[in-house]
Amino acid sequence: MSTISRDEVAHIARLARLAVTEEELDVFAGQLDVILTSVQRVGEVAADEIPPTSHVVPLTNVLRPDEPGECLAPGDVLRSAPAAEQNRFRVPRILDEEA
Repeated sequence: MSTISRDEVAHIARLARLAVTEEELDVFAGQLDVILTSVQRVGEVAADEIPPTSHVVPLTNVLRPDEPGECLAPGDVLRSAPAAEQNRFRVPRILDEEA
């Protein structure tokens, strides 16, 4: 028998706005019991001397140097744009004047 009751599963389902059948209450009670037991076992591990870590292996971002390169001339870019105004891309308005 699980340590979490059918009533608790039904309560959790109501909070999550999930429709659960009577058969699912029993299934979910068993599954939640396994999950909670596993979490409890992890909590019982003597890890006081182990510092918290997010990854077992250290992660380092490998980035290329940021070096300026050749780019297109503004006129060339704006010629292929659907609309341009004052040497800028013209885009549809998305905000009202009040915003």
